[in-house]
Amino acid sequence: MFQGVFTAIVTPFKNGKVDEKALRDLVEWQIQEGIHGLVACGSTGEAMTLSDDEWEDVISIVLKQVANRVPVIAGAGSNSTDKAIKFNKRVYKMGVAASLQVTPYYNKPTQEGLFQHFKAIAESAPDLPVILYNVPGRTAVNMLPETVARLSKIKNIVGLKEASGDLAQVKKIRQLVPKAFVIMSGEDAQNFAIYELGGVGAISVASNIMPAKVSDVWNKFESCDAEGAKFVQEELLPLNKAIFFETNPIPTKASLALMGKIKDELRLPLTPMTSENKARLAEVLKSYKLI
Repeated sequence: MFQGVFTAIVTPFKNGKVDEKALRDLVEWQIQEGIHGLVACGSTGEAMTLSDDEWEDVISIVLKQVANRVPVIAGAGSNSTDKAIKFNKRVYKMGVAASLQVTPYYNKPTQEGLFQHFKAIAESAPDLPVILYNVPGRTAVNMLPETVARLSKIKNIVGLKEASGDLAQVKKIRQLVPKAFVIMSGEDAQNFAIYELGGVGAISVASNIMPAKVSDVWNKFESCDAEGAKFVQEELLPLNKAIFFETNPIPTKASLALMGKIKDELRLPLTPMTSENKARLAEVLKSYKLI
């Protein structure tokens, strides 16, 4: 189930509220473009600025629009273990395919703290698959391969979104965890490299903008066309750089707005792109004939 490219979908806003029509349209477009799955309410979806009711609404809208055509993973993490357990139980009742659980941000727990945090969350809904999310650039804590290996022994902790940027770490994780344990790239620029190291997909930001092309890297790789996959990955290099001209998801939302799919609206503390960076972004999008 957790294989291929899953778009960490943005949450469109309009006049300060979740834009349900735009969100449904984005979901439909993603599916038509051949995406393998979706992640609702991740960091790209600005989950931390959603109220609990909005968070639940966004996941519900995505689930209803998807209508079981692709798997939906829900971002349900928190730096409070009690809150993460509450969110995990809620998404289980909603019927998502898995819960995405980020390493606790700001607290900077020890490796033992990380283990106990994720263990408690997984045990709170033992029939719900849990995918761990390691992103030290946002959380200030790196989950080490040995900790991932310990967690992989818990039956419903089934995978990891790895966004440390360290390919040596990815390689070591693959060596330590069971073969069935899923490793997904969390760094679009490294998707192909992580596939080569045993990754089986990606949770992608870039696929918000070019879902078919990002998916094609995996499709070609899975079909044993490594050279073709590498070629497409290299074609995506300008986009993978452009989506980080400023903090994610600022450039992604600006791109989708330029493409006419959503309003260019974020929630504080995120602010719209500077005019200089937006002009640079527009040139990249033009090079792909997206605008």
